[in-house]
Amino acid sequence: MSLVATLICNPADPALDSTVVDGARAILPSPGPAQWLFDEVAVDIPFSGSEDIRGIENRLRQARGDLPIDIVVQPQSTRRKKLLLADMDSTMIGQECIDELADFAGLKAHVARITDRAMRGEIDFEPALRERVALLKGMPVSVVDEVLAKRIKPTPGGRELVATMRAHGAWTCLISGGFTLFTKVVAEWIGFQENRANQLQVEDGKLTGEVVEPVLGRAAKLATLIDLRESFDLDNIDTLVVGDGANDLGMIEQAGLGVAYHAKPAVAASAAARIEHADLTALLYAQGYRRDEFVSG
Repeated sequence: MSLVATLICNPADPALDSTVVDGARAILPSPGPAQWLFDEVAVDIPFSGSEDIRGIENRLRQARGDLPIDIVVQPQSTRRKKLLLADMDSTMIGQECIDELADFAGLKAHVARITDRAMRGEIDFEPALRERVALLKGMPVSVVDEVLAKRIKPTPGGRELVATMRAHGAWTCLISGGFTLFTKVVAEWIGFQENRANQLQVEDGKLTGEVVEPVLGRAAKLATLIDLRESFDLDNIDTLVVGDGANDLGMIEQAGLGVAYHAKPAVAASAAARIEHADLTALLYAQGYRRDEFVSG
């Protein structure tokens, strides 16, 4: 089988050189010449073999040691994806929107603890969301605009990821267990063609403390992947999913390439690929795009 190992760094902290690449090639069966995607930041090493991909990846990680290098191993022929389904909070943006809303009610620490437990899979997502939304009852909906303006920042590399995939014909969808009040704005910022999320109930300009049922959680995220795949008549291998929390696991595990991005431990352990150091351009390098092929968002 023709495979490829992609070694990727954060462009702000490049750590790749010929010594690292030669060390990786020595581990791989029947390696071909290294192909630089961006000097010192990302490199492809094609190879062939029938050994378990996870086993090869683990050996590469052990050889990497403490160097800030991410490693993705996959079949070479199917790496370019036609669908991107991406989680929003702590993935396409660096924050958890509900935690930032709660800060305006003086409840950020309490709500953030619930959020963290839900993202780790320690408690069920749906009741945890209802519990946190209830604490926001009576908050002016205008606070959302303030949070967006002052607190929410897109993750580096996200605009390039979406713009480049769109330029090559992929469909891009932002999905969130958060709220449409945020996803519709963030999707426009980053360039997604579609967004799906939960809807907060609002009366007289204030949050009621309730979310419109049914809650969009783990099952709904997986259902969205299946719906989009069928709508565009794609094979599963054509899909790329990225997320960080337990409610992303269903769609991550069913994707052609499921990526755990700076994720909770249980998610990182289950995903086919994990990015722990690089920014979101890592998902382009994982598909074999060179830096000079990136499209600015």
